[in-house]
Amino acid sequence: MPIDPTVTVRELVGEASVTDEVVAAFARLIPQLSSSSPAPTREQLVEMVTSDADHVLLAEDGSGSVLGSMTLVVFRIPTGVRAWIEDVVVDEAARGRGVGEVLNRTALDLAYGLGAKTVDLTSRPSREAANRLYQKIGFVARSTNVYRHEREG
Repeated sequence: MPIDPTVTVRELVGEASVTDEVVAAFARLIPQLSSSSPAPTREQLVEMVTSDADHVLLAEDGSGSVLGSMTLVVFRIPTGVRAWIEDVVVDEAARGRGVGEVLNRTALDLAYGLGAKTVDLTSRPSREAANRLYQKIGFVARSTNVYRHEREG
C-alpha cells in the first residue's frame, strides 16, 4: 500500500498542544480502538503530554485533520532504556493510506533517538492488518508470556 504523501506526524508537547480539536479527535478515535475504555479527558491528555515518558503522536493530513494517534512510552530500567508503543488507532475513514506505517516509523525513530535498545508492542491476533504492518516494518513476534493482573473490585 502506498503511503499518502500528505500524512505527517507531530508530537503533542505541553499543555497548549491539547486543543479542542485534539480532545475531539481522541473522542472520535478511542471508540474505534476500544469499546470498554472511554476517551481521555482534556486533563488526562494534558497529563500525558507533559510527562517525560509519554510521547503522544498524531497523524494528520495536509489540512490538519487528525487521521490517527499512538502513544510511545520511553523509560529507563536497570538494563537500559525501553520503549513501548501503545494504543495505535487509525480512523476508519483513513485506513489504507499508510497512516499506521507513518506513525510507527516515526515512533521507532523517536524511541531509538532517545536511546531505546528495543521497541515493544502487543496486538490482538484479530487485528490482522495491523499485525501484517508490524511484521512488514520489522517487528518480530517474541516467544514470551504476557501476563496481566487486574485490580480486584
